[in-house]
Amino acid sequence: MARVRRRTDLRRLGDEQLVELAAAGDGPALEELLGRHRGRLHAVCRRVCHDPDEAEDALQDALVAITRGLPGFRGGSSFSTWASRIATNRCLDELRRRSRRPEPVEPHAERLVRAAPEAAAPDTTAVRSADRDLLIEALARLPEDQRDVVVLRDVLDLDYSGIAEELGVPIGTVRSRLARGRARLAMELAPEGNRNDGDDVGIGEDRDD
Repeated sequence: MARVRRRTDLRRLGDEQLVELAAAGDGPALEELLGRHRGRLHAVCRRVCHDPDEAEDALQDALVAITRGLPGFRGGSSFSTWASRIATNRCLDELRRRSRRPEPVEPHAERLVRAAPEAAAPDTTAVRSADRDLLIEALARLPEDQRDVVVLRDVLDLDYSGIAEELGVPIGTVRSRLARGRARLAMELAPEGNRNDGDDVGIGEDRDD
């Protein structure tokens, strides 16, 4: 009975309280916290990795990383956003491993290249395996704030208001980061002689309007 009461009490707590308890070594609080977000994190991994088995591997890696990182979590963003970033990074690791093996082009890779059309040859209708490898590496090199928005918009298909809510920033900032991220992605994927090696990619700074 005490265990049931304890579980019910934990379900009433917010994420911030659960994070504090879990970071201090409270196992049931950790179980409740991860269980509360597992479905959403799994959905992120499925959409990014596309392959169910690799998505599950990325999810397990992410849950381990989240557990280990809890003591250092300072609440600069919501736990949901922080956990999603970790899951996305684990998916990128999985995609990099996958890119070393010949496979058909993934739909999310095509979407990302369409978001940066100047990076593809005019007669290219699909991304070859070599292009996918470059795409994955280029995405991993984006600044974290830009990568978050590119993945949320062009991979997970969230609308601007959903991304703004997820990241806790104004919609204007979402649009600016997305433009900068897509432009930088295009620059990274462009032939070496056509690259602009400076930080300025021709897009304005993030705006809070």
